[in-house]
Parts: sequence; structure tokens; C-alpha cells
Amino acid sequence: MAQLKMIRFSNSRLIDQVFVAMLQNRPFDTHIDRSTSTFSTNQLWNSESVSDVLRSVPRFFFQSIRSIGCQKGFRHRTPLKQRKLKEEAYKFRNNVLVLGPAAHRDPYKVELGLNKALEFFYWVEIHFGFIHNEMTCREMACVLARGNRLPGLWDFLKEMSKRGNGGLVTTATITCLIKVLGEQGLVNEALTAFYRMKQFHCKPDVYAYNTVINALCRVGNFKKARFLLEQMELPGFRCPPDIFTYTILISSYCKYSLQTGCRKAIRRRLWEANHLFRIMLFKGFTPDVVTYNSLIDGCCKTYRIERALELFEDMSRRGCTPNRVTYNSFIRYYSVVNEIDKAIEMLRRMQKMKHGSATSSSYTPIIHALCEAGKVMEAHDFLLESLEGGSVPREYTYQLVCNLLNSAGETSLLDDEVHKRIRHGIENRYREVKKVKLVMSRKECECL
Repeated sequence: MAQLKMIRFSNSRLIDQVFVAMLQNRPFDTHIDRSTSTFSTNQLWNSESVSDVLRSVPRFFFQSIRSIGCQKGFRHRTPLKQRKLKEEAYKFRNNVLVLGPAAHRDPYKVELGLNKALEFFYWVEIHFGFIHNEMTCREMACVLARGNRLPGLWDFLKEMSKRGNGGLVTTATITCLIKVLGEQGLVNEALTAFYRMKQFHCKPDVYAYNTVINALCRVGNFKKARFLLEQMELPGFRCPPDIFTYTILISSYCKYSLQTGCRKAIRRRLWEANHLFRIMLFKGFTPDVVTYNSLIDGCCKTYRIERALELFEDMSRRGCTPNRVTYNSFIRYYSVVNEIDKAIEMLRRMQKMKHGSATSSSYTPIIHALCEAGKVMEAHDFLLESLEGGSVPREYTYQLVCNLLNSAGETSLLDDEVHKRIRHGIENRYREVKKVKLVMSRKECECL
């Protein structure tokens, strides 16, 4: 037991020394403590420890301090577009702001991280005799993809495919690369990686098709995504579509329709989403709650409430239990169109049927609608109800209710204890974000 603890301590110490060498841009051999040499190679480095080092490189070198703590949702981001690396490099050289996934990144720091990751990958192999496997090769390839070093990525994959009888580059490796490239906005490169699977003697599976279809849909390339779906639907095709394939397309049609101001495009994409939903039912697939939520949310946000209620009833008939996301779509719609009674009815129905617990996202639209209608007491009651349920309101919502109470001369309705609880919760929310940023900056300063 003591020997195992000593090995773990030495392994953690060795990883810290490697990070120091990376951040200080120094050779690894000069930072390695000689006390670690008392253990064998298998004890010092294994697949998990090497993968942890490579997995941490993007966090320390590729991510800007400004983006730490930001929400990682698709809803609050600008529409993703196909990136042009040459144009971005030109903007970096001329000090022009670059938007998108590469915004506010230091190109020199990214280049340093890529070079040190490659140096570490081969240094572990040469210095310690470590034999790389599929996991470590996949993590190294993901580092190259996140750093946008695409020529080096293809050369690295060719080199790894020649090792171990081609077992180091698998379908899972290429699929993970497609996902990373799609998240980075390099969708054409992700499609290239998908078609290069045969070059590395890999056969795409359903998950690979779903990943590349999702990447294409995120930039609005529905034509190519539908072509891949039609290819999967061919009789006798090796990878027939599953429920996730249709859900990805339905969700993307609904989300992308809201990002355009053209009414004709909105109608067309909502029609395509409903058409795919009916095809999925015709083929015998049972929609899950994610499929229903995507379509209901799209219908509610485009003011097609009759179709949304029809889908809501269809969920009950098929035995699919709605959740909080389902009810929040209706609550937001009824709050926007000033049908507050129906929004409250949906909230009470969710609580009565125990289909989910109401959170700040459930109460906020109702409180805003009540404030706009001038209903002071109702807005005050729902604010207290959300606070008693453990949901701290947003700062804007809190200020909106306070201003409404002040204008109505009802400032005494919120006592000092309630004010203290709300302000304390809002401050804790800000403190958590600042804490993450401070920890990241301190780690870099300590290593430097």
C-alpha cells in the first residue's frame, strides 16, 4: 500500500514537472527529479497519465483567460461559420480582431503548446521507452486539431497508422477528430477526415456519420447533411440511420431556423424538421424526449403553438414523459404573447405531475411578463417562490422586481433578509466564475 502511494506521488510530481517545462519552454530532461528514476517505466508513465498531460495542453495554451467561466451552450452563442485559417493568420499579423472559436487566443502561445505537446509525445517514447497506444495517439491528434495544425495532423496520422499494424488509428480516433474539428468551426476539414477513413483502413460507423452530420448542420450545410442521410437510408447500406441521426437533423433545423430573419426560410426549415419527424415515425423509430423537446421548442419560438400542443399530446400517447425543458418552452411562449395564466398553468402542471423541478429558467419568463403587465403582487410572490425553491434569480430580474415595487410604493414587501439572501446568491455566482479565472491565472504564474 505504501509502495502504491509512493508511485502515485512520484507520478503526480513528474506530471507537474512536465507542465513546468512546457510553460517555461525548456527541455524536459532538465526538470525531471532524479528521485523518480527509482521506479520502472511502467510505474512512472501509463496511458492515463500520458493522456492527462496531452488533454491538459489545450486548457493551458489554447484557451484565453477571457473565455474561462463562460456558458458552454449552443443557444447563447453566435452562429458557427466555416473558418478560413489563412484569413485568420493574416488578421493576427495585422492586429485585426478574430471572431469565432479562435477569438482572443495568443497565436504564439498556441504554437508553443503544439511544439511542447509533440516534444513530450516523442520524449516519453524515447526517454522512458513508453509504447503509445490508441488512446495516447487519439489525444495527441486532438491537440493538433484544436491547435489548427492540420498539415501536421495528417502527417501524424500517417505515421501512427504505420505502427502496430495500423491499430493506433481507429474509427474512434477519426470520429473524435471529426467532433473536435466541427467544434472548432473547421467543418470542411472534418468532412475531409471523414472521407480519409479509408486511407487509414478504417470503416465509418453510425456514430461517425452522426458526428459529421452534426458538424455540417452547425454551419448550416444541410444539403450535404441530407446527402449523407440519404446515403444511409439506401437499402442494404452498412450503416443505417438511427434515432440520433434524425434527432440531430430535427434539432439543427429548429435551431438554425431561429438564426435567420427570413420568414420563408423559417417556414422551410420547420417544414423539413416536421417532415423528418414523420419519416422517423414511418420507419418505426420511437422519438425520445430530446426529439420532442427540439421540435416543440422550434414550434414555440416560431409561434406555431397548435403544432407544439399536438406534439405535447403525442408525447403522452406514446408514453414519453416530458421534462422541465418541455414545459419551459411553453412557459416562454405564453409569457412572450402575454398569456400569463396559461404560463402559470404549465408551471403548476409540471409541479403537480412531478415532471421536473422548477428552476430560475422556469420562473424568470413569468416574472418578466408580470412586471410588464404591472402585476406587482404576483411578481413578488413568484420571486419569493423561486427563492424558497432554491433558485437564485438573475440580477436583472431582481432589479426589475425592485424597481416595480419602488414605483408602486410597496418596498416593504421584500424585507432585509430576502434582500440579503438574493444578493448573497448573486455574489456567489459571480465569485465562482472569478475563482475559476483566478485559479487558472495563478497556475500559469506559479509555473512561470
